[in-house]
Amino acid sequence: MLEVRAPRGRRRLAPLRRASLRLAVAGTTMAAAAAMLAPAAQAAPADDVRINEVVTTGGVNDSIELFNKGTAAVDVSGWILKDDNNGSKFTVPSGTTLAAGAVRAFDVSASFGLGSSDKARLYLPGGSTLVDSFTWTSHSAPSWSRCPDGTGAFGQASLTLGSPNNCGTGGGTGPEAWPGGTSVATADGSDVFGSDLSGLYEEGSVLWGAQNSGKLWRLVRDGSGGWRPDTANGWTSGKTLRFPGGSGAPDSEGVTLTAAGAAGGAYVASERNGDASGTSRLSVLRYDVATGTGSTLTATKEWNLTAGLPAVGSNAGFEAITWIPDATLTAAGFTDESTGAAYDPSRFGAHAGGVFLVGVEGTGTVYGYVLEDGGAATRVATISSGMSGVMELQWEPQAARLWAVCDDTCHGRHTTLKIGTGGGFVQAAVYNRPAGMADLNNEGFALAAADECAGGTKPVYWADDSNTSGHAIRKGTLTC
Repeated sequence: MLEVRAPRGRRRLAPLRRASLRLAVAGTTMAAAAAMLAPAAQAAPADDVRINEVVTTGGVNDSIELFNKGTAAVDVSGWILKDDNNGSKFTVPSGTTLAAGAVRAFDVSASFGLGSSDKARLYLPGGSTLVDSFTWTSHSAPSWSRCPDGTGAFGQASLTLGSPNNCGTGGGTGPEAWPGGTSVATADGSDVFGSDLSGLYEEGSVLWGAQNSGKLWRLVRDGSGGWRPDTANGWTSGKTLRFPGGSGAPDSEGVTLTAAGAAGGAYVASERNGDASGTSRLSVLRYDVATGTGSTLTATKEWNLTAGLPAVGSNAGFEAITWIPDATLTAAGFTDESTGAAYDPSRFGAHAGGVFLVGVEGTGTVYGYVLEDGGAATRVATISSGMSGVMELQWEPQAARLWAVCDDTCHGRHTTLKIGTGGGFVQAAVYNRPAGMADLNNEGFALAAADECAGGTKPVYWADDSNTSGHAIRKGTLTC
């Protein structure tokens, strides 16, 4: 009878305790073993697949990431992942191919857990030919990552499941200087908003702002490079937000629009109902912001996504939202995680013509959803931002890149991600905040469109949740 061991300090089948996990090469020479037990044509490319990162603590499920360091794609269908117990086994789904230079993370938590002193092992189909392994004696904090990817040694690093590793001084790619001007200036009047201004989104001559207190602002240009509240149609003091039916107080953290602009509604990310602040309620809410003159907005639709996501603290949930057009995703070869195949918008009913990405503050994870008009929601992406928290997301169409922004928790770091050859989002760059900006509690970030480029730069804006020195909005520049 097979005994499944659960040593002290280990976790078995514990999906509510999440950790990301990436694995490294032990000193085993897999190529020799593969040559004896597999066809010669398979041995060489198989030897190019390496465990790349292991995370055993944190806000996501225990996962193992693989990296293809070779020059040809490798079909890893049926390959086996194990911990230090031979009775544990996770089988890579059929149809899984790693392109050259691609990474892929696998959630193994439903098959086994990874402890503080454990091992991650990769086998060819059948589970007898060892390809790679990594052993550790303490939990990741938050990640055990190989640097450079696929070839280097393992060390402690930031969580980057599904993206190239970021090991800082450990040998990976460290943050770069801000790709724009170093100076930053205030862009609002004194004490206009107070604290809790969070998500931002620029729509031409309008800047939309979400405030945690359940309020949405419509801002217009003030004539001196900054923004002031619109005084028309009931927007003077912002509009109070309600859930469908007119009740509750959404903890509104992020706001975005689709290609339809304001006429298509404003989409707000909310992490809880302020009237029940101890309970997480991870929702996307749609509001009609193009009509009406009242001071209150009642959501025309709510997509409550709480049940399908890992549990987080009630004040550590959805903090950011952005939208990417279907046409952009299909042209880039985006892979739908719900099918493992190329994203096909026609699979879904009527929706907003794109995918909404929402960022979780407590884990730094970004999730992509198709939100159908009828109320259905399908998760099509799970993306590691590489940071401990995500406070803002912005899709920049001109550069075809996703901005993920962290506040003073990460010292104002900004990460950009692009759709890689494997169809998933991979880290493109990591930037420090502008040298002229203090380490503020910036929970909002907005980029101007390409038509505002002048002298090679365009404006960008940050929202400071703490209203430092009486100002909540600051302005800088970004290279076009």
